Amino acid sequence: MENSFYISTPIYYVNDVPHIGHAYTTLACDALARYKRVRGYDVFFLTGTDEHGQKVEKAALANGETPLELADRVVPRFQALWEKLNVENTDFIRTTQQRHQKGVQKMFLQLKEQGDIFLGTYEDWYCTPCETFWTETNLIDGCCPDCGRPTEKLQEESYFFRMSKYQTQLLNHIEANPDFIQPRSRRNEVLNFVREGLRDLSISRTSFSWGIKVPGDEKHVLYVWFDALSNYITALGYPDDEKGNFAKFWPADVHVIGKDILRFHAVYWPTFLLAAGLPLPKKVFAHGWWTVEGKKMSKSLQNVVEPNMLVEKYGVDAIRYFLLREVPFGLDGDFSHSSLINRINSDLANDLGNLVSRSTAMVSKYFDSVLPAPQASTEADTALIEVCRDRMDAVDQHMDALAFNKALASIWEIISAANRYIDSNAPWTLAKDENQHARLGTVMYNLIETIRLVGLCIEPFMPDTGAKIKDILGLCAAEKLKNSGEWGLLKPGSHICKAPPLFPRIELD
Repeated sequence: MENSFYISTPIYYVNDVPHIGHAYTTLACDALARYKRVRGYDVFFLTGTDEHGQKVEKAALANGETPLELADRVVPRFQALWEKLNVENTDFIRTTQQRHQKGVQKMFLQLKEQGDIFLGTYEDWYCTPCETFWTETNLIDGCCPDCGRPTEKLQEESYFFRMSKYQTQLLNHIEANPDFIQPRSRRNEVLNFVREGLRDLSISRTSFSWGIKVPGDEKHVLYVWFDALSNYITALGYPDDEKGNFAKFWPADVHVIGKDILRFHAVYWPTFLLAAGLPLPKKVFAHGWWTVEGKKMSKSLQNVVEPNMLVEKYGVDAIRYFLLREVPFGLDGDFSHSSLINRINSDLANDLGNLVSRSTAMVSKYFDSVLPAPQASTEADTALIEVCRDRMDAVDQHMDALAFNKALASIWEIISAANRYIDSNAPWTLAKDENQHARLGTVMYNLIETIRLVGLCIEPFMPDTGAKIKDILGLCAAEKLKNSGEWGLLKPGSHICKAPPLFPRIELD
């Protein structure tokens, strides 16, 4: 529907501890969801948890609890982290919820009735950690090609989905829609996989019992991917919500995922939807992985970065900024505390913090905290205004492309231009000459107006900082970029508070 926007994270597996990778995906979605909201869109932002499967069943058994008890214990960790990270999701789907089970079983029955699901026998090499079957040719020295762990040969009765039937249709869709899979390198990866030929897909198991039962054959449970992927429509009310959220928001504008689950989202999910006669998502965007100090995150190396600890140590907005600024979205990145501290000190404390504190302090000192009216403009003023307008247009384009680091870089170009404007116009010198009072007032107005625009632009990335800037400038908390993004809307005579440091410098040990 026009003016609606639907964005999703993958649903996170409950047999895992929330880490920086989960935070990265969710913060990217939150920033884009917030940005679209301030641009006037009706946004549906979905996240949630994947709670079925053999791994959960085994972990619960080893822990002396039921799988649902394990899920009920772990889910609040994710929800608490999103709250701590200032994430404003619209809904939180759990695959153990009745609304989800109902939608999954409905899709299964539809596909079975039309002949796209059939009963057969499956035999192949199974990786339990990845919950994936592999052919012998896929294995590397008998181990899973994704995680490198041993696989086991399994044979069991299984329901199959006729994925091969939809190979040509999927291929045509990918080729006709260049933006369907992003970034381009991932698109090429999927195209090569599909061109090699799609096999029919095993979508049920009898070797464990924790999952959604196959309707009419309850010794089978639905395989995790047929179950989990359907969350994107069951959360919207599928199959019942023909006039509500499903009609309003589907197809999704973008599924944001990690590159490790690209095949499931760009091959399995689209073929399920094609079979069900439903529109495909407009975009699947697969981002990269984070290493830590150059090494892959792993429990055995004890280098898993825990987001709660980062927030407590550095503050939520600093973490949000660093994760989305440091690395082009789509590429792999490396996390280090020294890089984070450098970003805080240079970008946040020096560039943004100094701009706000210097400018508001001078309004306080020279104009008793009352914003002066601008007078005749000079070439320097016009240049600053043009930078603001041009870079704000660039932010819009970069956000549509999920190029978060470029969007932030564009905002920081405005901040840098404003800091240069201070240095070149030297308000402290103008203040010494009574004849330059009008010019001083123009300089101060332009600086505070630039800060207003910067505050509105950074709010989707750093909500608390955006709110602080609004308070400092006496703006309404509800003021949005959509109706306030043009130059010159800050009213002369407004009370401007002298700002404390927004981001105190961190001294390296």
